Amino acid sequence: MSIKLQQLKHFVMVVEEGGFRAASHRANRSQAALSTSIKELEKNLGQTLFEAGNKSKLTPFGEICLPKIIQFLNIYNALNNDLKAAAAGQQGRVRIASVPSVAAKLIPSVLGAFCEQYPNVEVSLIDDNAAGVEARLLSGEVDLALGNPSHLDEGGIEFTPLISDPIGVVCLRDNPIAQQTEGIEWQTLLEQPFIRNGTCTLLDPTPARARALSEQALYSVENITSLFSVLELGIGVTTLPKLAFPTNETRLVWIPLIDPPLERQVGIFTLTDRTISPQAKAFHDLCIHYLNYQ
Repeated sequence: MSIKLQQLKHFVMVVEEGGFRAASHRANRSQAALSTSIKELEKNLGQTLFEAGNKSKLTPFGEICLPKIIQFLNIYNALNNDLKAAAAGQQGRVRIASVPSVAAKLIPSVLGAFCEQYPNVEVSLIDDNAAGVEARLLSGEVDLALGNPSHLDEGGIEFTPLISDPIGVVCLRDNPIAQQTEGIEWQTLLEQPFIRNGTCTLLDPTPARARALSEQALYSVENITSLFSVLELGIGVTTLPKLAFPTNETRLVWIPLIDPPLERQVGIFTLTDRTISPQAKAFHDLCIHYLNYQ
């Protein structure tokens, strides 16, 4: 017969309470039941733990067992607490991949709330383009991905839309088209030198004039920081989702595209065949709660 955890706990209770009567009250058991539990433990060990004439005094063998059993129970309690904390999402790690615009403008509000509720959970945030965040999710490098589904070619990915992000034109403030603050038509852009960037794939499903706009680009810049530097030279214009346009920008302006208006869906990706950790589920739910109200 193997040693039972409850027997070890009863043994320590008797020692700490100084006798079986007080220990039985603490354990919410009858004194006879507690005595039986200790006898079973002694039988399993093959030695007595308490002196026959004094049930509160340990035998030499009991003296040897006491610190070892206390050490074991402390380790068990710590493990029990850690596992429960992990199951509740209070410990562990969350790995997230996000397109830069979402990482910069939307994730901070979610991250602030998450860190307040789960202060002991490690968070790893990686920014990448739309295709990159999808690839990182599929490879298992991250638990969650945030972006738009324009590059979603693979099965097995579930996309939950959160917000719609309008597409607009970015140009210098002194460009004549910057006066059209209510919106710019596609035809107007065909008269401007165009700079293609990574988000211009959003133009591909639009009418032919939009595809012509992207295809006739004189320049192509993938890095968003470099893109703004090139735009400030005044050698062309580009299109960007509104979230990708920095709020502190002074030399450039963002103006919505019209005829027809164009938006990208921004949402959160998970793998359909993989159960995410409690920590990742908590972050996922906070994204839905916070970003749906943006």
